[in-house]
Amino acid sequence: MFKHVLIATDGSELAERAVAQGLELAKVINARVTAVTVTEPWAAMVVGEAALAFPAGEYEKGAAEHAAKILGRAADMAKKAGVACTTVHVKEQFPAEGIITAAKEKGCDLIVMASHGRRGIAKLLLGSEATKVLTHSSVPVLICR
Repeated sequence: MFKHVLIATDGSELAERAVAQGLELAKVINARVTAVTVTEPWAAMVVGEAALAFPAGEYEKGAAEHAAKILGRAADMAKKAGVACTTVHVKEQFPAEGIITAAKEKGCDLIVMASHGRRGIAKLLLGSEATKVLTHSSVPVLICR
């Protein structure tokens, strides 16, 4: 069975439900957990004249603070559930790439994450990080809706 579960979260309500489900599964199978959040590259978030008003240093500081809050909530949830959990903030990567990288680097054998379940044109325009992880991951992926 699975021994090390990577739980991806962006701090959204939907992702927090996936964290809870991932922790519940980890407890039942006696697996340890790594919670991960990913911060996209500054250049992907800010373009053109906006870059002058929002310097890279401010972005990095804000991203680090936001990631700390997200991972702090996941760690608190794990502690309450009685599950061993470490946290990782992957910086300067797109979400799917960062999740897959973290799973490989930490030796995880299962990835748990949420999906918004978008369909049709919304999925086409917005993409799906869950689909990208499913497509490119070398370990099983459990998608929580």
